[in-house]
Amino acid sequence: MKSQSTSEETVIRKIDRRTFLKATGITATGIILGLQMQCSPKKSGVSFSPNVYLTINGDGSVTIVTHRQEMGTGIRTNLPMVLADELEADWSRVKLVQAVGDDKKYGDQNTDGSFSMRMFFEPMRKAGASARQMLEQAAANQWDVSVTECKALNHEVVNATTGKKIAFEELTEAASKLKAPKDEEIKLKDKADWKYIGKSLGTYDAPFIVNGTATYGLDAKYEGMKYAVIARCPVAGGKVKSFNADKAKAIPGVVKIVELPASGFPAKFHVPMGGIAIIANNTWTAISARKELEIEWDFGVNGDYDTAAYINEMKASAKKKGKIRRSQGNMDAAIAGASKVLESTFVIPHLAHAPMEPPNALAVYKDGKCEVWAPVQSPQWARDSVTSSLGLKAEDVTVNVTLLGGAFGRKSKPDFVVEAAMLAKETGMPIKVIWTREDDLANDFFHAVSVQHIRVAFDKQKKVTGWNHRSVFPPIGGTTSEKELEPSGGELQLGMVDFPYDIPAIQCESHEAKARTRIGWLRSVCNIQHAFAIGSMLDEIASYRGMDPAANLIDLLGPDRNLALHELVVDKFENYGEPLDKFPWSTKRLRNVIELVRDKSGWGKKLPKGQGMGIYAHKSFLTYVACVVHVAVDDAGKITIPALHYAVDCGTVVNRNSVTNQFEGGAVFALSGALKTSITFKNGRSEQHNFDTYKVPRMTDAPTEIFVHFVESDEKPTGAGEPPVPPVAAALANAIFAATGKRFRELPISLG
Repeated sequence: MKSQSTSEETVIRKIDRRTFLKATGITATGIILGLQMQCSPKKSGVSFSPNVYLTINGDGSVTIVTHRQEMGTGIRTNLPMVLADELEADWSRVKLVQAVGDDKKYGDQNTDGSFSMRMFFEPMRKAGASARQMLEQAAANQWDVSVTECKALNHEVVNATTGKKIAFEELTEAASKLKAPKDEEIKLKDKADWKYIGKSLGTYDAPFIVNGTATYGLDAKYEGMKYAVIARCPVAGGKVKSFNADKAKAIPGVVKIVELPASGFPAKFHVPMGGIAIIANNTWTAISARKELEIEWDFGVNGDYDTAAYINEMKASAKKKGKIRRSQGNMDAAIAGASKVLESTFVIPHLAHAPMEPPNALAVYKDGKCEVWAPVQSPQWARDSVTSSLGLKAEDVTVNVTLLGGAFGRKSKPDFVVEAAMLAKETGMPIKVIWTREDDLANDFFHAVSVQHIRVAFDKQKKVTGWNHRSVFPPIGGTTSEKELEPSGGELQLGMVDFPYDIPAIQCESHEAKARTRIGWLRSVCNIQHAFAIGSMLDEIASYRGMDPAANLIDLLGPDRNLALHELVVDKFENYGEPLDKFPWSTKRLRNVIELVRDKSGWGKKLPKGQGMGIYAHKSFLTYVACVVHVAVDDAGKITIPALHYAVDCGTVVNRNSVTNQFEGGAVFALSGALKTSITFKNGRSEQHNFDTYKVPRMTDAPTEIFVHFVESDEKPTGAGEPPVPPVAAALANAIFAATGKRFRELPISLG
């Protein structure tokens, strides 16, 4: 997740065929529109640069060049379906073409942070409506009637008076000669007329995935391609001291062995770690030869990294007063005058992204130009990284985006793409770099290990009078600069300083923690540790007060209001890159999801011995989510989950099928870190190497049923990819307490 800066400005222009062909390489014969949505402040003198291209061809087919990447979120389906709805297109006649990485042609293409839909919902509607109005005007001209008599319906324009119809393909040539309507002339459809938006639509790529014709990064091939695996230092920042490759060279099929320069520590996200690359005729030969390398490593500054010792250091820090990042009321007075103080410490481990498709990239270097095929979240960053690493011009680097077999933030970092490009230039051969699962778990950009310490003050009536939250973890910035020792304001605004509860004294603090391995953003980022700690502590409050946990949440929220967080936090409140007045922090919307999940889940019903339900609600990426987990714990301590319920307010729901899928998958992803997985370090290296030790959930670990309940809303659409994750771990821990009476404050939870 990276903060995004957005703007409301949308520009739609008709594009000539030559310009379109030059930009996309696609032949078109009908209407061609370019859509520009400003993703950053507009600079004077900058030429028109469409983010998306729409063409309605002479045969009636609709082609949309989509600039967002598909990694299971459905975004490559959902944005075009918004456009198709306003266009009144027949979805079966829509074809999607993936854009290459190019900011001049497509603007911001980075697909993370759950911001794609909120950024492009209105612009995509306007693009579709513009083309629809041009077709309606062309029909009106042909019939010599007022355009008010013409209405596009399901790939045709209908004369409302006579009932005559003209297919889109019969109008494209005439419509292409018309001017696109100005922004103020665009007429969007009424919500009642939506045919796709708000409904459940299947994923565009699903048929190709099922029949095996979809192209993932691992499927990309090139004539004469060679395969490369790299022996990287198992310790971040380490380097090769010496190596002997005689045995590796002797293996038939080994083509070349190349040493890549070490990155040092800290390094940038796009800089490869370095090491010894084995280039061979096939992957198995390359992997086999790598095992025969004799390497002596210099483990560098992180050779002594030990997470157990590191966590103890953070625990000690968390007990001390830190740098104040939010302050209201008098915290010291609240603690001093308290009738009771509850105090708890929560530990969250390193986590790995572990996408089912590990990092990989194919690169071809020829005649001073480089072309790449890779599963990347940010094709522009990949292109720019190759450009700078190889000393090329941006126009001489092409990044073709494949489908992503999972990503969760890992594939936004382009280090693996640069590896392939460097080896392709060094060898003059097409190179496919493959990361094994062991490579992935040893050399990831891990989610930060963290310690959260929370103190809560009560008066004699058990009313909460003070909330003191201390957060300690190595910041993401510590991966790129040794000067970055404390969490940024943006990181603490992911679930900590945007604490919404109505408590007189609130103080949030942070401490320094030096990064000892590569740290990066992982699905929902710092919301993971903050939500687990806060949600668990709120349940402890309910227990002390003798209150129902759901009623406790609603009581602590206080009156419905919008939080003036820009006045309360020390750092500028970023609000996920959106203005707070346009996307306010509404406690009413949080209360709504709490009440909805309470009612839908059967909260409060009598359960058998060994069973319990837990609840927590959390806002992240501008989406409000409440979660109830129902657990059953047998006499041997085995945990099963009969049901998990979500209540979701993500504003206007664009594709119910897609959002439901995101929450179902998000629940399993969250349970992975809550129950199964962690990365621990000893002597600087990860102790987990594959799925035998990094135990992602199996089918038997998943909830028997997952329910997703929507708050019907006309608010602007917000994110759905990351918000499912934060509330699950706390709701799970609270459910286990309800079932067993045992509190768990460290993840992953193990009753053994």
